[in-house]
Amino acid sequence: MNAPDPALHATAEPIVRRLLVDLDTPLPRHWCGGDAFRSAWFNALSMSFPFGEQFFIDAVRAGAATLPEDQRVAFEPAIKAFVGQEATHRRIHTLFNAHLEKQGLVNHWEPRAAQRLKQLEGVDVRQWVAATAATEHFTAILAEYLLSDASPLQGAEPRLATLWLWHASEETEHRSTAFDLYRALGGNEEWRLRLFRLNTGYFICDALRQTVNNLWHDGTWWRLSTWASGWRFLFGRDGLVRALRQPWRRYLREDFHPSRQDGRAAAQWLRDHAADWEPVARAV
Repeated sequence: MNAPDPALHATAEPIVRRLLVDLDTPLPRHWCGGDAFRSAWFNALSMSFPFGEQFFIDAVRAGAATLPEDQRVAFEPAIKAFVGQEATHRRIHTLFNAHLEKQGLVNHWEPRAAQRLKQLEGVDVRQWVAATAATEHFTAILAEYLLSDASPLQGAEPRLATLWLWHASEETEHRSTAFDLYRALGGNEEWRLRLFRLNTGYFICDALRQTVNNLWHDGTWWRLSTWASGWRFLFGRDGLVRALRQPWRRYLREDFHPSRQDGRAAAQWLRDHAADWEPVARAV
């Protein structure tokens, strides 16, 4: 396997950051440029994050605990950065979701995910880590999309655009941690690819179901303009599906490694928006 090109993943040393964004002020109902569909879709993603981020934290901690001591020590800085960043994402999106609840939106994604998690109780911890690595690929390629194309967050309230792009940048920074841990644990290709395909199906179905439910509670599901926007966002020339199809397929390659994803946009965003965050701790 060829070594990854350092220029493509020139992110800064992972830092645990405190986001300096006002989440006390209530969110506009259609905060993403007045667009009901895009707002509902991003809201659906946010509803999945607190539970999902905790699962990722638990998985990498449990996986790292089974490593031989020398490997565990070597992984410790990356694990600490991963856990610190994911815990911060969990806290921020919990605050974000509290506003959604006040707007009358109902989180159905989390209880479905919690029910599925029961099926992983008692299984080999490598399956937990494989599921985490798979989902981290989804978040990393979505982050790449958001950081390279302004249209998904066009017109969004600035503080909320900052929240999503900060999250995207940090997901890019720690995109390799779970994958590298899975490899170190001796995880095989069969599990890696099977759980990736399984998680893909769950993610697509859950995201769409929650988006539609959000639109129903919002009262905008019946409007033609809502679905016209949704079609453009998902299936348009520069839409989500077309943009993510090839990046999604990277994971299926035998020589795949997350570090090959171009991380320069994330590093640049963090440098350009240093006033919007402050460091809590560094990985080392």
